[in-house]
Amino acid sequence: MTALVRDEPKAQIVRDAGASAVVGDATDSALVTRLARESDGVIHLASARDVDSVFVAAALDGLSGSGKPFVHTGGVWTYGSNSDITEDSPAAPPALTAWRAANEAVVLGAQGVRGSVVVPSIVYGHGKGLARLIVDAPRGSGVAPALKLIGDGSQHWATVHVDDVAALYMLALENGEAGEVYIAAGGNNPTVRELAARAVDAAGGVEAETVAQTEERLGSGLAEALLLDQRARGVKARIDLGWEPNGPTLADEIATGSYAPQPARN
Repeated sequence: MTALVRDEPKAQIVRDAGASAVVGDATDSALVTRLARESDGVIHLASARDVDSVFVAAALDGLSGSGKPFVHTGGVWTYGSNSDITEDSPAAPPALTAWRAANEAVVLGAQGVRGSVVVPSIVYGHGKGLARLIVDAPRGSGVAPALKLIGDGSQHWATVHVDDVAALYMLALENGEAGEVYIAAGGNNPTVRELAARAVDAAGGVEAETVAQTEERLGSGLAEALLLDQRARGVKARIDLGWEPNGPTLADEIATGSYAPQPARN
């Protein structure tokens, strides 16, 4: 396995994990095309607005006519607020991610390549990701300052552990069908208020924000996305690919896992 990474420190992390690394830019078309041609298949993880159109075209050029797999990355926010998101749910993306659709369509419609899209829910684990916006949120004033919520905290987040979504990418690479989309959702859909409550001790509490206050703190684009009310189960990936997500829930990770406060060292 070979990973394309931006710099030497990241390359060393890849090597330490037992894989090979190439230092380069995901928008270097010639490099991406060559690596794709030499590969047994491509997984595109570094999805970004200024990257995807270049990377997708270059990778598909390298894979053209081979029948090899290309697994692209989508995002659950594409489906907007929805109490039971499936792959067939209508798109209603926030402005922040409206750009994704065009690139996904190119992958799913590619000829001579087994193109598929994995759609991660909000990814958490190992103390990283958007969950930090909850555990590191500012606190109010007073003797027992309350943790600021994102909005009023009533919105559900569809979630997936990073180790589980990694397993789904590999299943899609090995067995995913051309033109198929697979939602990566562990099936646990907590509200932001429930998550924040796990991050405070008994002496503290949580405090709602208005939408305007959340927009001022996080920016209007990110706030719009984080205020979406989303629930998903990831049934298709389980049935079609045999995916079995079994990582700890985000609530447990916040309370006692990788996001919990670490004991002070002497």
